[in-house]
Amino acid sequence: MRDAENIRQVEALGVDMMGFIFWPQSSRYVGERPSYLPVHAKRVGVFVDEDPEHICRIADEYQLDFIQLHGHESPEMLNRLSALHPYSPHREGVRGRLLIKAFNIATADDFEQTKPYEGIVDYFLFDTKGKSLGGNGEKFDWNVLDAYQGNTPFILSGGIGPSDAECLKAFHHPRFVGTDLNSRFETAPGMKDVQSLRNFLIKIRNNE
Repeated sequence: MRDAENIRQVEALGVDMMGFIFWPQSSRYVGERPSYLPVHAKRVGVFVDEDPEHICRIADEYQLDFIQLHGHESPEMLNRLSALHPYSPHREGVRGRLLIKAFNIATADDFEQTKPYEGIVDYFLFDTKGKSLGGNGEKFDWNVLDAYQGNTPFILSGGIGPSDAECLKAFHHPRFVGTDLNSRFETAPGMKDVQSLRNFLIKIRNNE
């Protein structure tokens, strides 16, 4: 997100996290600091194959709570990042920004790539495999998630839209902790449809 008033309106819906993309090639790139940043929702900065030093500068400037890495970042790079900032994967009582590593998923074999990152990051984000490094706006077959047996909790991403509320409520996995809502809830890149999000969240939160 990047529009101040849109950020205010979406935060008022009670979302847990809000994403800010710092990859210049993205149509949602945050080129200019918004005049308002979320106070209650956690701030997530999204980076693609960026230098750890640059990530840390942006993290400090925007007071990010999470760093989401969406490129080909290696475990060694994440260790460098951790050395520069007090990240705290899986350690209760230790303050620091949390790490999210995104992976593109199509088949059960794709989960092999997550294993070197166990214990290094706090969350995985499972997105649809496509041509773009970023989100591709399409869903993958969630049944393949039955094959994921890792210990790291994951966020589900990939083309989730207003019509998916019931499917999400029916989806269960012991490591599933959240859902990424993006392009299918936009009126333009970086601008969320507040009413559509509100209606969706009401459905998700309704236990009936």
